[in-house]
Amino acid sequence: MSFTNLGLSEPLLKAIKEQGYDTPTPIQQKAIPVVIEGKDVLAAAQTGTGKTAGFTLPLLEKLSRTQPNMQKKQIRALVLTPTRELAAQVAESIKTYGKHLPYTSTVIFGGVGINPQLAAIRKGVDIVIATPGRLLDIAGQKGIDFSALECLILDEADRMLDMGFIHDIKKLMKLMPQKRQTLLFSATFSPEIKTLAEGLLNDPVLVEVARQNETADQIKQVIHFVDKRRKRELLSQLIKVKKWKQVLVFTRTKHGANKLTKELEESGISAAAIHGNKSQGARTKALAAFKANEIRVLVATDIAARGIDIDQLPHVVNYELPNVPEDYVHRIGRTGRAGQSGEAVSLVCIDEHELLKNIEKFIKFEIPKVDIPAFRPDPNIKAEPIQNGRGGGKGRGKSGGNSRNKPRSSGSRDGTVSNNRNKNRNRNKSQGLNK
Repeated sequence: MSFTNLGLSEPLLKAIKEQGYDTPTPIQQKAIPVVIEGKDVLAAAQTGTGKTAGFTLPLLEKLSRTQPNMQKKQIRALVLTPTRELAAQVAESIKTYGKHLPYTSTVIFGGVGINPQLAAIRKGVDIVIATPGRLLDIAGQKGIDFSALECLILDEADRMLDMGFIHDIKKLMKLMPQKRQTLLFSATFSPEIKTLAEGLLNDPVLVEVARQNETADQIKQVIHFVDKRRKRELLSQLIKVKKWKQVLVFTRTKHGANKLTKELEESGISAAAIHGNKSQGARTKALAAFKANEIRVLVATDIAARGIDIDQLPHVVNYELPNVPEDYVHRIGRTGRAGQSGEAVSLVCIDEHELLKNIEKFIKFEIPKVDIPAFRPDPNIKAEPIQNGRGGGKGRGKSGGNSRNKPRSSGSRDGTVSNNRNKNRNRNKSQGLNK
């Protein structure tokens, strides 16, 4: 099937061709015609399969078919995302595919000044891409008018629930017209997501192109068992011996990301960290340098798991396993994107064996274990509880500006995994998010 068969107009087809694409992915084949028809959609596909284009293309097509008279501060479409990086990624997609259409868009998130964002909306925009907290700030200042909203899109909705954004989402829903098209896209389907959809969507079309919790086939997964104190040494050796040029490494805490970045730099490997305690400018600079291959390693907390989109990123490393199995899927989904192959390596110490067991149960796949003789774990070391304080127990630090785009939950402020996530889920159940 070609994009020409999906009901897209010539300006969009031209932009798609300029990006070098001619065949839509399965999620795009199923979602685009349904969205253009104006139906509500509940869509799930494994990460890296083209979900963003799956809603940006039909959104732009729908907007092109009508030309309403818009008043000051009114918008036609809203995309909500859980993180700043993902908001920027979606905004770039809309800019790329809408380059031959007369539409304006702006991206809104915390960590930067609010006044330029208010000014952009006053000037007039068709599409807003935003994180929930900062958008609430702007709505509270009467800086945006939702009365003409035609389409609402929740991207990575499961992540927004995990990060505790449900209260912000509910507040925003009260400001929006009942008559609208709503699309809910997610990398995983969970009972919580389906329950949320029941309250937001009207007779939605279910679009699912992969088994629940499935990881992409093109990602080669491997486990190396190693003592915790030797992880950095093993990581450095893998990077140098295998000549890895571009590696995304996930740590559990912000302090851990900073510490590992410093150690890699000291060992002669260029690296930068990206997490919630970094200013938005620092985060943007680090991500841009990584994409441009100016640095070899980007060390990130889970805030980056949904916001880094590099078509040919070859390697992802779980320096520490995530506490929540779903996050493993999102982390490794940063590689193997757009049909490319990728490798996901996890360095697992004795403390993380239970986490590994839970991940393999979740993805229904036993990840291959590769023994590295020089780094075999010491059998005399006993497992210890994993510590999950904010920022690795080193204090909260500065959040990089307005914190309203960060979760209201009792977990980490930047979405880093913590034991408090289960508390959030239990609290969600009491608020009717679960059956």
